[in-house]
Amino acid sequence: MIPIQILDAAQDLLELCRRQGVMVATAESCTGGLIAGSLTDIAGSSDVVERGFVTYSNEAKNELIDVPTPMIVQFGAVSEPVAIAMAEGALQHSRAHLAVAVTGVAGPGGGTDEKPVGLVHLACAARGLDTLHQRHVFADRGRSFIRWQTVAQAFRMLSHQAIRSRNP
Repeated sequence: MIPIQILDAAQDLLELCRRQGVMVATAESCTGGLIAGSLTDIAGSSDVVERGFVTYSNEAKNELIDVPTPMIVQFGAVSEPVAIAMAEGALQHSRAHLAVAVTGVAGPGGGTDEKPVGLVHLACAARGLDTLHQRHVFADRGRSFIRWQTVAQAFRMLSHQAIRSRNP
């Protein structure tokens, strides 16, 4: 089930994007499609959601949205450069005006001292604007908690970029 507060935020984001005349693409790793799924759970979302990429593996990041393999090797899949490359790649491989990307460690395992469980990098690209990046370390209250916190933050980033980016 999608939490009601996520559905409310999705509805608000869809309405904002309609008013601004922008469409959205997603590139998701740790959320596995929850961002796109939450948006498309709302009837009529097809006028805003252009497409979504679930790029869980490093190969998918490279093959679907052109994240350079050497970048992944150098910085790791959970990093600022990779999140930015994911967002910009999703934008280039879509007709959307905005693209959000997320990559992180949702747990319960897989964390390290340098990249703990709860670490998430988000990026939001918009045509004609600089790509935004945020780094969050969400409390380790379980995999679902981290993933839904990431979805909520992705919606906030998309809203911010939608306000800044109006389709001409």
